[in-house]
Amino acid sequence: MHIAIIIPAFNIAPFLGTAVRSVLAQTHTDWSLVIVDDGSTDPTAAVAADFQDSRISLIHQDNAGVSAARNRGIHHAEATAPDAFLFLDGDDWLAPTALALLTDALDAAPWAAAACARYARVAEDGATRLSPRPREGCVLERLLIGNLFANGGHLLIRQEAMHAAGAFRRDLSHGEDWEYWTRIALLGEFVAVQSRTPVLFVRERAGSAMLTKGTDPAAYRAATDAIHRNPAIADRLGRSRLPELRRRAEAEVAWAVGRELIRHGQQRAGRRWLGRSIVGAPSARRLLLIGLSWLRVGPFRPYRTAA
Repeated sequence: MHIAIIIPAFNIAPFLGTAVRSVLAQTHTDWSLVIVDDGSTDPTAAVAADFQDSRISLIHQDNAGVSAARNRGIHHAEATAPDAFLFLDGDDWLAPTALALLTDALDAAPWAAAACARYARVAEDGATRLSPRPREGCVLERLLIGNLFANGGHLLIRQEAMHAAGAFRRDLSHGEDWEYWTRIALLGEFVAVQSRTPVLFVRERAGSAMLTKGTDPAAYRAATDAIHRNPAIADRLGRSRLPELRRRAEAEVAWAVGRELIRHGQQRAGRRWLGRSIVGAPSARRLLLIGLSWLRVGPFRPYRTAA
């Protein structure tokens, strides 16, 4: 299986080398990598150009955002006739067996549109936190409530599903990947890698989208609107179900905003958003979790920075 890996890159010179070296270290070697320099003003392009491997391509564009960069990468990668696509953020990195595990899972499930696996979040001080086992099967309804995936680095998407889903939406600056996964889920099931081994390491760093936009409820609104106004979703699930799913989605956003505010040290504002989430979609589990917010442990732990 030939895999096309797309890295959108904007001002990530200190981290891009680690991402590319993790691709070069893959035990599954049938891949091509497209790095799209999205108008960087730092040495990002120079870092990418240092890698001399015929499977790696570097293309440049004026700054147009992550969706435009991914779309440009997809178009360029089509020349290699890929069987599947993986979208790796340039500040993250893959485990050496990532492509092998995801490929085996997708090969074993010819009905599936995508394969997914665990990931781990890595704080600036090196502390790691393993994700739960990803959901599989028909994940569309659950995706309407909230994003199930850290990003595209632990998803392997079949080429046919990519072609049918179309391009990433350039009008979305946050949650554009979440909206795209819902379109993939409309086309088929997701299959999960059974291993506990994370295939992706997600770097938590100052300046990342989650840290800069995760505390802003308005940042989620455009993606939520785009998802719930998709006529194909209404046709699949029925329009009568959408208001309830939208209410749950808004409660999920409120929980995410509250959690991130607390992790950033704004406990009072964060707990107000957690309360909105509970009112919007009551949950016994989350009522118990709110107690952890006072201790700032578990999902509410502060972001850890390097010494």
